[in-house]
Amino acid sequence: MSPLTPAQRWAALLALALGGFAIGLTEFVAMGLLPDIARSLFPAIYEQSASQAVAHAGWVISIYAAGVVIGAPLFAAGTARVPRKKMLLILLAIFIAGTVASAVAPTFGLVLVARFVAALPHGAYFGAAGLVAASIMGPGSHGKGFAVTLGGLTVANVIGVPAITWIGQAAGWRVAYLAIAVVFALTLFAVLATVPSVAAHPNGTARSELRAFRRPQVWLTAGIASLGFGGFFAIDSYITTVTTHVAGLSASTVPWVLAVVGLGMTVGNAAGGWASDRNMRLAIMAGFPAFIVSMAVFALIARSHIGLFLGAFLVGATGVFLGPALQSRLIAVAPGAQMMGAALNQSAMNVANSLGALLGGIVIAHGLGYIAPSWVGVGFGLLGFALAGTSFALEATTRPATAEQSLREPAEVR
Repeated sequence: MSPLTPAQRWAALLALALGGFAIGLTEFVAMGLLPDIARSLFPAIYEQSASQAVAHAGWVISIYAAGVVIGAPLFAAGTARVPRKKMLLILLAIFIAGTVASAVAPTFGLVLVARFVAALPHGAYFGAAGLVAASIMGPGSHGKGFAVTLGGLTVANVIGVPAITWIGQAAGWRVAYLAIAVVFALTLFAVLATVPSVAAHPNGTARSELRAFRRPQVWLTAGIASLGFGGFFAIDSYITTVTTHVAGLSASTVPWVLAVVGLGMTVGNAAGGWASDRNMRLAIMAGFPAFIVSMAVFALIARSHIGLFLGAFLVGATGVFLGPALQSRLIAVAPGAQMMGAALNQSAMNVANSLGALLGGIVIAHGLGYIAPSWVGVGFGLLGFALAGTSFALEATTRPATAEQSLREPAEVR
């Protein structure tokens, strides 16, 4: 990669972050519009039981997560020799097509197919963009590099998701998805204009990337993210109904609650990137208890108006604080397969998305109330914390070099 001026560097980083912003919109806007989607696609069910219709519409969230899980390793292995910028442009084109299809699909089944297709490039984009961002920022910046790209997603939750939610409530959820497709198109042009060309690794192959799956620590770390982060999605997937049915606020308040979640995510992401580059293990092992406590606090105080906003901020901040550290951990335990390690974190996060939305919907459908997913989240957090402790304990007995040491080596941009 040719040397960049400071202006060129920031322009490229902002273009990469804009992609994260667009992904944040397409991933999270369904959570704010879930009642609208349910009312539109299941009018008869919604008339009889709004909670049943909302729980059924939750499959829109779960199927997107499934697409991320499947697409991330497939793209990581299949594009081992593709230059990174070209790869990003291909992924953005798929995002545009899938998001437009989501907006115009006439039936629930076709909406699910479109959401699945739109999700396929999600993990690979974050993996490739994060590695390019880390390279632009220089050695020892894995955490900050991924925080830049993930920062676009968190900012989306502060301003983008509330704005798109408002558009969806006013003009219909289909119009909301068309607006998101426009943001993806803008990202494609921004990446084309500003991101430098980065060649694929000359020795990169699908086999070398897939070799990461032979490492037990890769599976353990993916499990930490898959289970531990499930609590965030168990709460966030149904935060609209907590706002309107539990706290008793109007639907017009939902965008403000989502903005507070996004503000917490932005703060947590910035702090997590800083902490991960200094002591990744401590960031994970201290981050999980804070996350677990935040989810329990949310369950206890979300019935009050102030408690809802405070709890939403805490869940967003402590949950996303773990993101850069878990991303860096996966790269560290998959040497020689950085693209796969980077992409797998998004697969794991969206296993968490799917599990959180699914189990949250199940407890709601069984009449346990809209607060019940918060306690499901606490259980997820405890499982993730236990797996993290197991992973580090096994590493201490089998390998003297720590993950942090491996991350100090120069990053290999694929």
